[in-house]
Amino acid sequence: MQPRGAVAVDARREGARRDPVFWIALASCAGSLALVAPWATLAAAVVVAALLARAGARWLMLAALFAFAVGATRAHRAMSRYERARSATIDAGSWPARCTARGVVSRSPVRIGGAARVEVEADELSCREGPPLRGRVTLHVPSDEQDGDLELARGDTVSVLASLAPPYRFWNDGAGDPRPLSARRGVVLSGAAEDVVVERAGAGISAAIDRARAHVRRRILATFPAETSAMARALVLGEDDLPADDQRAFRRSGLAHLLAVSGMHLVLVVMGIVAALRALLVRVPAVAARSDAARVAAGAGLPVAWIYAEIAGGSGSAVRAAWMCTVALLARALARRPAPWRALGLSVLAMSVVDPLVAFDVSFVLSALATGGLVALARPIEGAMSTHLRVRGRTLPVFVARPLATSAAATIACAPVLATMAPELPLGGLVANVVAVPLGEAAALPLCLVHALLVGWPAAESGCAAAASGALLLVRTVARSFTWGGLPVPAPTAGELAVLAASAAGVALGRRAAAPRELGAALDRPGAAAPGRSGLALGGLGGLGAALGRLRASLDRPGVVLGLGATTIVLLEIVARAGGAPRGVLRVTFLDVGQGDAALVDLPDGSSMLVDGGGLVGSPIDVGERAVASVLAARRRSRLAAVVLSHPHPDHYLGLASALARVRVDSLWDTGQGEDEGVGGAYAELLTDLRRRGAIVLRPAELCGARTIGGAVVEVLAPCPGVVADRGANDNSLVVRVRFGGRAILFTGDAERDEEAELVERLGARGGLRADVLKIGHHGSRTSTTAPFVAAVDPEVAVISCGVRNRFGHPHPSTLATLARAQVRVLRTDRVGSVVVTTDGRSLDVRAASAD
Repeated sequence: MQPRGAVAVDARREGARRDPVFWIALASCAGSLALVAPWATLAAAVVVAALLARAGARWLMLAALFAFAVGATRAHRAMSRYERARSATIDAGSWPARCTARGVVSRSPVRIGGAARVEVEADELSCREGPPLRGRVTLHVPSDEQDGDLELARGDTVSVLASLAPPYRFWNDGAGDPRPLSARRGVVLSGAAEDVVVERAGAGISAAIDRARAHVRRRILATFPAETSAMARALVLGEDDLPADDQRAFRRSGLAHLLAVSGMHLVLVVMGIVAALRALLVRVPAVAARSDAARVAAGAGLPVAWIYAEIAGGSGSAVRAAWMCTVALLARALARRPAPWRALGLSVLAMSVVDPLVAFDVSFVLSALATGGLVALARPIEGAMSTHLRVRGRTLPVFVARPLATSAAATIACAPVLATMAPELPLGGLVANVVAVPLGEAAALPLCLVHALLVGWPAAESGCAAAASGALLLVRTVARSFTWGGLPVPAPTAGELAVLAASAAGVALGRRAAAPRELGAALDRPGAAAPGRSGLALGGLGGLGAALGRLRASLDRPGVVLGLGATTIVLLEIVARAGGAPRGVLRVTFLDVGQGDAALVDLPDGSSMLVDGGGLVGSPIDVGERAVASVLAARRRSRLAAVVLSHPHPDHYLGLASALARVRVDSLWDTGQGEDEGVGGAYAELLTDLRRRGAIVLRPAELCGARTIGGAVVEVLAPCPGVVADRGANDNSLVVRVRFGGRAILFTGDAERDEEAELVERLGARGGLRADVLKIGHHGSRTSTTAPFVAAVDPEVAVISCGVRNRFGHPHPSTLATLARAQVRVLRTDRVGSVVVTTDGRSLDVRAASAD
């Protein structure tokens, strides 16, 4: 007799195997992933197709392959359309620019950081003297801190005066292709609105919902304490506006889903309303006598699911859950039994049909994975806990085992995607969810929702806000108490994710083997009857048949499939680590960090250096985390031989704190000018932190000259022997040349004319500046890259690190003209993303992210 957990596993595997909609939906979504990882996605698709064929569902295999191809084609077309629009916008002028626009509000406004974020579909867009444009624009509209009065709603026709520019996207080698997500958002320009005038108010249900959201927002801001109002807005309206410390605590404790309008929230609310309506209808004799109250209530719940999803912000997880609720409620209304895998499949398929790039919506993916994990794993895990976990000789009580199993099932299913988003998996969340989910789902959520209905009853409204705040503070306390237990994990590669997907499909599609022993016996019988060579041959064939039969049978066992998958992932991880630290070559990656500088130098012995860390001045975006740290994680870099800070300007050092948070640094190279001049803030905190962690801080007096690091010759050329007192930080930048064999790469920081002239005078005549690749100084400013300096360096390639939103006009036309006259190939990170230069000391390979 099988254990209860094993029976549950078999039942759920059979449910997944038999539902064609589920597999077609997965194929449709998976097709879009071929945009960013074509070979890995195609390999996983071929494996799953073979598994479907082996399971006897050849027609389903063909249907899934067709859905995969259609999904890939539609996603490619959507991304191509957006890329053409974005390129045309960038080429239309210098950004940012003051623009006037007229259009229609296309998405529900949200409040973030004291401002309303509004998306407008602009059919009239004029910026400076450039050509007329059109497309989706994101506006940041200042909002009243007290009442949060955001009266804009979908369907409103507005005219706008704003400072706009194309949005940043950080496209770096190995850290993922940002184009599909940008295309899904569809925004070609974004910026701060100076004036917004509503020409015509929108009408219809979408506008009514947005005005209801504005009303709820105002009441939350008016009645909730400041420390809980952001949590209440997150829970009810889906507005992610928590303070950084709270965001970190909820993420590290695995409780971030509690303060997001997750699919679980929507299902609880909608099904709760349906249950209440059913309880009411059974007490109405006229209804109870003539109809099935449960079916009537289910039918009435259909619009409730969609209205609540819209009120909650229309996130990917909420919309997916609304589709799933629609399927389940429709089945109940039609007196059918809802099938969980069919409902999940239909919800995924519907969203992929509506949005071909939905697979790049993280909230949607996590919601779908969590739902699949709950359906497939929750009961088996609960059964295993009941069987094997005992406290003082007794089995775990249901009220403990069930929430633990639910938390574990969702965590296991979501772990691969969570690992791509953070360097740790929150193991403490398994326990934190058991404590916090009842508080959040049974107390905080219903109290916050009831609060929205009490506007006409001030005393009740205030009391409800106080009670909800108490529940939210308890949830926050749990989150802050369970930030321990993070399991460090590397960000999975595309190949590793593909193997995980294929392994999960192998487990789901596994079947009991069809008598492998009988197959071997049938092949053995002729050999037993026929003596001599033919008998031996047939006997050998029989042994081979038996072996193949046993192999096929073993592939039907989940443990064997998972073991093969784990082995393959380990091998792929070895390959990833070798690729992240190549030996025998010098590889320099000029990172796309927007308006700033950062470059990762992989040295021939496998070690590495980092030159600058980027930093967006006046922006909430942390490029250290978004760009630099993600590349270090993708390269499996946990240690840096040196970090070179060319000079103490924020667009070079602001990103270093978060980029180096999980990396050991042996030494920091710094001009010292910042400390000498008393530069404080993030610069001083960076030096203090690195010294505390054991890094040696070196100055020009100790650095000037040549040294061998990691098999390459690293030369500090300026400022030598030290900073020049009457020069600014730019003209005291550390200028570093890295040589390997007959090839060299020159880093100039923000060096301007004075430092360039001094270098040409001191080193130019004897080839001391010669380099194959030149990192252009000061982002291509007109104050840098003089003709004599370019002639002394004589580069083949020039890399300009600048941002698409920079207000300085970098790179300047005069700089580009100087490089053109010298016949230097120019690569700009604002146009092509990161630039990777690789040399073995003889050949030189230059590759831009956009060329992949």
